[in-house]
Amino acid sequence: MANIPGTATSSGNPNSDKSSKAILIIGALFFIFGFVTWMNSVLIPYLKLACELNNFESYLVAFAFYISYLVMAIPSAWLLKKTGFKNGMSVGLGIMAVGALIFIPAALSRTYVLFLLGLFVQGTGLAVLQTASNPYITILGPAESAAKRISIMGICNKVAGAIAPIILGAIALKDADGLKARLTTMPSAEKVNELNQLAHRVITPYIVIVVILMILAILVSFSTLPEIDTDHEDETVAAANTNKTSIFQFPHLLLGVFTLFLYVGVEVLAGDSIISYGASQGIPLSTAKFFTTCTLLGMIIGYITGIICIPKYFKQEQALKVSAVLGVVFSLGAVFTSGYVSVLFIALLGLANSLLWPAIWPLAIAGLGRFTKIGSSFMIMAIGGGALIPLAYGRLADAFTPTHAYWLLVPCYLFILYYGIKGHTIGLNGNLKVKNTFPIAE
Repeated sequence: MANIPGTATSSGNPNSDKSSKAILIIGALFFIFGFVTWMNSVLIPYLKLACELNNFESYLVAFAFYISYLVMAIPSAWLLKKTGFKNGMSVGLGIMAVGALIFIPAALSRTYVLFLLGLFVQGTGLAVLQTASNPYITILGPAESAAKRISIMGICNKVAGAIAPIILGAIALKDADGLKARLTTMPSAEKVNELNQLAHRVITPYIVIVVILMILAILVSFSTLPEIDTDHEDETVAAANTNKTSIFQFPHLLLGVFTLFLYVGVEVLAGDSIISYGASQGIPLSTAKFFTTCTLLGMIIGYITGIICIPKYFKQEQALKVSAVLGVVFSLGAVFTSGYVSVLFIALLGLANSLLWPAIWPLAIAGLGRFTKIGSSFMIMAIGGGALIPLAYGRLADAFTPTHAYWLLVPCYLFILYYGIKGHTIGLNGNLKVKNTFPIAE
C-alpha cells in the first residue's frame, strides 16, 4: 500500500490503516459500478427483442445510461462540495437504487421509455459515485503508481462486469433463440403475451439490486471512509496555480476529457455491442450472451499486467500508447474478418482498453490542485462518450453493416494515441507530474 504524504511508513500508522480500509471500500464500490454497468450488454439484445426495436433504438440503452454522466457530472461536483466524498457516495448509491426500482413498472408495462428513464437515473447515481471515487483512488497515494491503484479498482469493476452478463443473460435471454423464431409465426395476441412475459423476467433481479444498493448506501454512510481535502494544495502546486482562475486554463485536462470521452465510447461499444454483433454474424444468442464476459476477461488480464508492471517496468504514459496501437490493430482485424474471428477481435479490444482509463485519469488531473473536484467532474462528463459513440455505431450498423460500422473505432484510438504521445504534457509544468498533492483529512 502506498504511503500518504506527510505520514509515517509504519504499518501501525493510523493514516496508513485508513488508506487501506478506504481502498477496500472503494474496491467494493467499483464492483457495484461494474455489475450495474455491464448488465447493459444483455439489456440491449433483451430489450431489442422484448420491445421490438431496431439497432439504433436498442442502443438508446447505452445512450440513456451514459448521457446521465454528461448531464449530471457538474451537479455531482456541487453535491460533493456540500456533502464531502463519503456522504456523496452514499447518496449516489441511493439514487442508483431508485433507478433500479423504476425497472419494475417498466417491466410490468413493457414500456421502453420507462426502461430508459430507469437507466438514466442509475447513471445519475453512478455519476455521483464516479465523481467521488476516481479522484479519491488517484489521490490516495503517489501519482506515479496511480495507474496501479486504478488497475486494482478496474479488476473489481470488470470481475463484476464479467459476472453480470452471465447472471442476467441466464435469466433474461433464456431460450431467446427459440422465442425469437416462434414470434415470427405467432398470432398477434399470443405474441403480445409472450413479450410481456419476457419483459417480466427482469423484475426479480432488479428487486435484488435495489435491496443490495440500499444496504450498501447505509454501510458507506456509517463507514470509517476518510475524507480527502482537495481544497488545499502543497506549495509546489499552489505556486504553479497562482495565476489560474478557471479549469479552462489546464489544456492537458481538456484534452484528457476528450480522450476519456473517446475511450469510454470505444470501451462501451466493444462490451455492449459484442452480443448483438455475434448474433448478426449468425451465432446463436445462447452462445453470444457470453461474449461480453470474454471482453471483460481481456480487460482483467490487462489490469493484472498494469498492477505488475506499472511503474516498475513501464510508465503509465507508455501503457497508454501501446494500448492505443493495439486498439487500432484489433479494430482493423474485426473489420476485415467475419464470424467468430471478427468477434474475437472485438473481445480483444478488452485487452487494448484495459489500461486506458487507469493511465488517462492521473495524467489528466495532474497538477489541478484546488481545481481537482471540478476537473474530475469534467472527466466524469466525458463518460458521455459511452452514450454517443455506441449510438453512432447503431446508426452506421443500420445504414451499412454491423461489421463495417466498427470503422468508427479507428480514429478514436488514433486520438488516444496522440494524447499518450503529446497531449497529456500540453500546458503542464513537468515537476507536478509525479507528485501527490492532497492529504487525507482527519
